[in-house]
Amino acid sequence: MSNDKKTNGNKYSLRDAKFYNAWRRMFQFLVTHVFYMIRFKLVYRLEIYGKENIPSDNNFIVAANHLSTLDPPLVCGVMNRGVAYMAKKELFENPFMRWWLDWLGAFAVDREKLGVSTIKTVKNLKETGWVLGIFPQGTRQEAGEFSHITKGFASLAKSTKCGILPIGITGTQEVKRIPFTGKIIVRIGKIIPYTDDVTGMVDKWEKSIEDLTGFKYVEKDKVCS
Repeated sequence: MSNDKKTNGNKYSLRDAKFYNAWRRMFQFLVTHVFYMIRFKLVYRLEIYGKENIPSDNNFIVAANHLSTLDPPLVCGVMNRGVAYMAKKELFENPFMRWWLDWLGAFAVDREKLGVSTIKTVKNLKETGWVLGIFPQGTRQEAGEFSHITKGFASLAKSTKCGILPIGITGTQEVKRIPFTGKIIVRIGKIIPYTDDVTGMVDKWEKSIEDLTGFKYVEKDKVCS
């Protein structure tokens, strides 16, 4: 990778509180609520349970299971507040994707390690009305079971003193089928308080997702990033 690309990734990895302004919130709202949520509710019969479990403050990290590319806008719409996602730094090398992700409030991250800039960005989010959104599976997986959970989200919770809000998603992998035949269900669990026990927080999240989705956690390699 060239020095320019490395600099570009570093540039978009650290976001200060001012970055998450009203304009970006409005842009994300229009994309998620107008373009996506109307379709989710009318065409794919979206059902949401557990909204009472969402804390009134923003001192938490949203951690959902991952089935489809539709999951990020779905979580934003369900949360009804700004959600900042981590995006792999390679995506910021493409001019259009860089513009798109920038306006959606995303920030670059090195998937090989948890950088200092990532921790600083999450801490800065606590000064805004936004929260961090993350998919601990790291990539999309088939419905029915989940595995390969990265511990980075729990490490971030520990470092930034944020709780973890588990969200279980089912049905988004079916939306390419005939409209009005599928159903998307989102269940929001109870907050998992942060502790110094990273592995314990990961285990609690896995159990919550099992309860919320009915999927089975399959013990495979846990990535220690």
